[in-house]
Amino acid sequence: METVIELIDVQVFQHHNLILSDVDVTIKQGEFVYLIGQTGSGKSSLLKTLYGELLLEKGQGKIAGFDLTKLKAKDIPFLRRKLGIVFQDFQLLTDRTVYQNLAFVLKATGWKDENKIKARIGEVLDLVGLPTKDFKMPHEISGGEQQRVVIARALLNDPEIILADEPTGNLDPKVSDDIMELLHNIAKQGTSILMATHDYRIIQKYPGRILRCAKGEVREADLSSATW
Repeated sequence: METVIELIDVQVFQHHNLILSDVDVTIKQGEFVYLIGQTGSGKSSLLKTLYGELLLEKGQGKIAGFDLTKLKAKDIPFLRRKLGIVFQDFQLLTDRTVYQNLAFVLKATGWKDENKIKARIGEVLDLVGLPTKDFKMPHEISGGEQQRVVIARALLNDPEIILADEPTGNLDPKVSDDIMELLHNIAKQGTSILMATHDYRIIQKYPGRILRCAKGEVREADLSSATW
């Protein structure tokens, strides 16, 4: 199975402060992997390194065919076309409809044919169970529906992996379960998922590999040994 993420002896810095050291992580195509750890343990910094917001200064790192050690500013938009990014706080454009939010991303990543844009938006909204919400403004739909739009946005360019930072953090348990079922189904279709979370209940209900950030390290863990 194809390797989508490979980190070897990686050190993660933020503002010249060492956050994580000796990180060795491999994630294969279609794997669902949880990233856990206390606030400030380095989860978000690791994700930011993977999507190019933080430079990889030490170690070796590859994601979706890109060498993070050689990543230049001009490469980052091309990297992010291969990734889907899901944030806790949605980050939707509040003055645009669902359709316009998704079209904005496609046009920003090089799509020009309006018919193809329309067809792709229809496909991803079907995938996330929102085929009739394209004309709605973000404030007109629920939090769970907004997060589904965010996942649709992440799927637009058929990414190799989705990086999700606390995607259920602002949602109630029933809506969180719906989002988790959607993400696990996406993984079953071959898109890898790396999801940072604090939600122990979710990991119990929807098992996956667990990576734990603690004491400046990232280590494999399981439910019995995962200290939160």
